Amino acid sequence: MAAKLKILVVDDSAFMRLLITDLLSEDKEIEVAGTAINGLEAIEKTAELKPDIVLLDLNMAEYDGLYAVKGIMQKNPTPILILSSVGNTDLQPVFEALKNGAVDYINKPDRNKSKMRELQKELVQKIKSTSRAKPKKIGSVKSKVKVVSRKRSRKSNYDLVAIGASTGGPTAIERVICSLPQDFDIPIVVCQHMPKVFIPQFVQRLGSLTSLEVVSATKGMSPTPGVVMFCPGHANLILKKEKGKVTVDFTDEVYPEYNNPSINAMMLSAAKVYGNRMVGVILTGMGKDGVKGMKAINEVGGKTIAQNKESSVIYGMPKAASEAGAIEAILDIKDIGNYLVNNL
Repeated sequence: MAAKLKILVVDDSAFMRLLITDLLSEDKEIEVAGTAINGLEAIEKTAELKPDIVLLDLNMAEYDGLYAVKGIMQKNPTPILILSSVGNTDLQPVFEALKNGAVDYINKPDRNKSKMRELQKELVQKIKSTSRAKPKKIGSVKSKVKVVSRKRSRKSNYDLVAIGASTGGPTAIERVICSLPQDFDIPIVVCQHMPKVFIPQFVQRLGSLTSLEVVSATKGMSPTPGVVMFCPGHANLILKKEKGKVTVDFTDEVYPEYNNPSINAMMLSAAKVYGNRMVGVILTGMGKDGVKGMKAINEVGGKTIAQNKESSVIYGMPKAASEAGAIEAILDIKDIGNYLVNNL
């Protein structure tokens, strides 16, 4: 029998620590190894107990969750899953935690503790997927990402860059997009697995970090050079071409690999529209969403790029696409922006 996943629960509410412990203890594959009441104790308990996962609140008195993330990733890198209500009002602390090494985030109901039980299934699933992550310290995007110089007179051979990502994706996407220069002349469409309420704040954050324009896609919008367009999460985005013009539309078709937003939906439709004049990029994430899309891009002669194992938080989607024979170039996350600038 496989060993249970050892969890360290960190929350400043005694009631919440007890409730979370009770919920997790109902799963035979999970064991709560200990609890902590703030970020400082979380760092100490991580060193002492060596848990498989730290389940961490962000909003705590004295030493908060971000303090814990930075300390844990510096001293004892461990997969961290954020469970916090802070995202109900402001997701920026969540994105900072992800940038500093946390793996994933789940929203905790605010002021309604009874709703925690409704999260039980999702929480257990997130814990099990987080356990597959390779913990690593992730430095500041602003300090470590170098904007690539774009010096060429020829027009690109490509008319679209389509990027798909899941777990670990927000930080990976930041690194790629923030490395691109202001005059990057190929439209970009991004599909990040993320609840629909989170996407607008991520779009806003990314827009503040890059010289490119970052927007949430709406029906009828056209991919445009200098604009990074995000798939919203209320439906599956597709691209279609009518009377010579490419526009955004949405489909109710259900995609079993992942739904709303589906990477496959976006990429499969883009491959039909752009053929060999598009680039597909598959980044860190669990599962197989994007594999069919990357295969379609590869089969019509487009260029395909996958993030490598070493820089992926979870090497699931890139691995599956590579094993399917759909990938032309496998690159470290820090090199993808440079490749897009100098090889398209």
